[in-house]
Amino acid sequence: MKFFPTTLLIIFIVCAQVARAEENPPRKKRKSQLLKELPASINKDTANDVSGSDAAPFKPSIQVGAIVHMFAGAEQDGFGSPSAAEAAKDWSKSFTLYRARVLVGGQLSKKGSFFMETDLPSAIGVQLSTGNKSTKVSPILLDCQYEYDFSNAFQLVAGMQLVSNNRNGLQGAAGLMANDFTYFQYPYNLFENSPLNGNFGRDLGVNARGFLAKDKLEYRLGVFTGRNTDGKAPLRTVGRLAYSFLDPDKDYYYAGTKLGNGKTFTWGAGFDAQGSYYNLSTDVFLDKPLGQAGSLTLNAAFQYMTGGTDTLSKYSFARMIPRQTVQFLELGYYFKEPKLQPWVRFENQHIISQQAQTSGVPTYDFDQTNSSYVVGGGLNYFFNGTGTNLRLSYTTRSYDVKEATGYADKTFGQVWLQVQFFIF
Repeated sequence: MKFFPTTLLIIFIVCAQVARAEENPPRKKRKSQLLKELPASINKDTANDVSGSDAAPFKPSIQVGAIVHMFAGAEQDGFGSPSAAEAAKDWSKSFTLYRARVLVGGQLSKKGSFFMETDLPSAIGVQLSTGNKSTKVSPILLDCQYEYDFSNAFQLVAGMQLVSNNRNGLQGAAGLMANDFTYFQYPYNLFENSPLNGNFGRDLGVNARGFLAKDKLEYRLGVFTGRNTDGKAPLRTVGRLAYSFLDPDKDYYYAGTKLGNGKTFTWGAGFDAQGSYYNLSTDVFLDKPLGQAGSLTLNAAFQYMTGGTDTLSKYSFARMIPRQTVQFLELGYYFKEPKLQPWVRFENQHIISQQAQTSGVPTYDFDQTNSSYVVGGGLNYFFNGTGTNLRLSYTTRSYDVKEATGYADKTFGQVWLQVQFFIF
């Protein structure tokens, strides 16, 4: 499959025409971003309670909430791994408790706040990829962070937090448009044994963040632990710049869809690097009313990443992260009267490894069998915005599978009917 990075440029131009360069004055209230997994533009009551009046005496506050995703699903054998291609006609079925998070946040002072979140380390139910059933798991600490707002232009966030150089990797689970996160945003940062020693996309470190140019320009720059086996590893450095052409986009965890609340058109670019590894990305997000019926959401990104070719240094990623490009696109339309949102998604992970990265494996074979792409779509029904909703999705994942006569493009399917409830 061929890839065209210029696709993002075309999307960007289309978005600019839809947005029409509208300007709205920024709201003058201050928000504590860490207290919300739900975007403030949707959860306005929470934002008002947290911000308060500068003239009123300060009182510490605390909030407790939860987010749950559970689904009935079916997945064709081979969806998670092409090695199971010989049984591609068989389907595994399951009722699954996928996420069960407890959220705790608090305002400790006028400028200081904290956020903590737990989650399940693995889903409860039949694991579709293995067929094994788990009936209980112990929760893990997912997020644990403290934020201090020195000013609107400079804030520090310290602790365990989501780490990414692109928008989709910094989305909150409650604000997703599709049924789940993308397949390729955390390919090397998901688990402890991943190349970057991640924790479901989280890492420990300190992140600086601020807003300039009337809140239209956001920057993020942080240093994190990354991969570390002896305490002497170079720090992982992650940065991002984003410019909002319409309403300021100030949520700490971005929304995947805002259901027409406000007008957002944001372009961003970022980097992620440690040792011989680096990842460069650019992304665009549009969410605004379009027509009388409802609102359009578009989310697109392009990444180039590689572990480099240095195979001698101790913190080389050359044989852990092959050179590759990742493309991502989500497009949906929210019909406000029936509260329905159809959406489509496309993702590509195209591996084009360098010879030094394959460690003796023929490059052609390695690239063919590890590249894959995802095409899917679904329909969401919102009982109460992101508070309670139902999502039906069908997703396919395609690989080049090696057979006796050569390579063949194989496609495997997955069906989810997922319910979400969220309160914070």
